[in-house]
This record gives sequence, structure tokens and C-alpha cells, in this order.
Amino acid sequence: MSAYDFTAQRLFVRDELAPGVDFAPSAEALNYLLNVLRLREGAAIHVFNGRDGEFRATLFDVTRRAARLRVAERLRVQPERADLDYCFAPLKQARLDYMAQKATEMGAGRLLPVITHRTQVRRINAARLQSNVVEAAEQCGVLAVPEVAPAVELPDFLAGFPARRLLIFCDEHAVLANPMDALADCTAREGVSLLIGPEGGFDDSERGSIRRLQNVVCLSLGPRVLRADTAAVAALAIVQAAIGDWRPPAQDKI
Repeated sequence: MSAYDFTAQRLFVRDELAPGVDFAPSAEALNYLLNVLRLREGAAIHVFNGRDGEFRATLFDVTRRAARLRVAERLRVQPERADLDYCFAPLKQARLDYMAQKATEMGAGRLLPVITHRTQVRRINAARLQSNVVEAAEQCGVLAVPEVAPAVELPDFLAGFPARRLLIFCDEHAVLANPMDALADCTAREGVSLLIGPEGGFDDSERGSIRRLQNVVCLSLGPRVLRADTAAVAALAIVQAAIGDWRPPAQDKI
């Protein structure tokens, strides 16, 4: 197999993928291929669906309003999603878009909106959130496209939280300490959920309820107050470096 081309255009599809399969792209994908990328008969593109891996595909039967894709060799096998839930209080739309994109790039396996007392936005545009996840996956070589879960109220999130799962709670009131040290003795065998609050943080009652969970680590993100979208990138980087897939392959990963 030749070396993977990270400069190639990539397209997320919902069709089943295997060598020799051909299919008609969706209307949205067709517009992207013909009118945005301006591809023509015989052009190649990488396709993936989050289930079967990534394949090279060729455009054929191209007309002004239609085309088909024929799947050729598989370029990369499908990895499993990381058992890493990114749990966040939704933000206003532009910053929520950014947050979803960065969480995808950083390797989150599931995005879970959590509604808190100070949450700015309580109605989630799930389709837009999913679109941002897919776009980030297309642009950054991600194959394990994160799941976008329905929003949940914080009390319900805490009540249903598995006892053996690790919750990393980004708490602005946590003792200032090296966050890598805070995670040094943690194991990720039961999966990890990373919880980040809204602008203004959690209130005292919420903070107390979170801290009472059985398997929770309170994490400081430094001496400065971070905006929630900035905190997402900082916290996910720390988690991936400490107990995630930034570590050498011989070590356990989430």
C-alpha cells in the first residue's frame, strides 16, 4: 500500500464502503464535489463513513447535475472511537461550532451537551453540531467520527454516571496544581468523561454534587480564567497527553 496522502480531499458519506462498490453521492456531497471542488470525470477523492475505514474513490458518469463514485482500494482501516466523552455546557453558536470542531480534532469519541444553571443556550441545533463534527473530521484526517449525544440536564447526567467511569471535572475552584500530576495515577480502563462548565462556571450546589461522585478528579486549568471554548482545547490536550492517545503505544489508552 502506498503512503497515505494527507493533502487529498476527503468526503464523509453514509453509504457502505468496500472495493468495487459504487453509489450516488447525496445532493449536498454532489454540490461539494462538482461545484465547490469542481471535480470532473475520473477525479479521485478519499471517502469514509466512520465504520468501514477510508477508501480511494473515483468520480464517473458525471453530468451537470449528477455523478457517481466508484470505490477502489482501502487506504486506512477503521479505528475504534476513543472512550472519551467531552461533556460541555452549550455556548452561543459561533463558539459552539468552534468547540465541536476542536473536540473532534482532539480525539473525543462522544460530544455530550450538559445543561447547567448558567448554561447560555438551552436549545441545541443537533444537525449543526453534527455538521461541524463531520467537517472537522473531513479536514483533519479523523476516521472515528464522534457521536453527538442528546443534551441532558446536569442532575440527570450525575445520577446516571457509571460508578467505575472516571470523571475529570474542570473546576475553576480546584487547587492550582500541575494537571499532569493530578492525572498521573488515573487509569482509563472504564472510560473517561471530561466535564467543562458554562461561562461563569458551575454554581456551588452543582459543584458539590459533582465532587460527591465516586470516581472524580478535579482539574485546575491554570491561574487564568479561560473561556469555555479555550478550556475545551486545553483540557482535551491534557487528558490526551496524560492518559489518552498522545502516549506511547505500549501504554493503556482510553
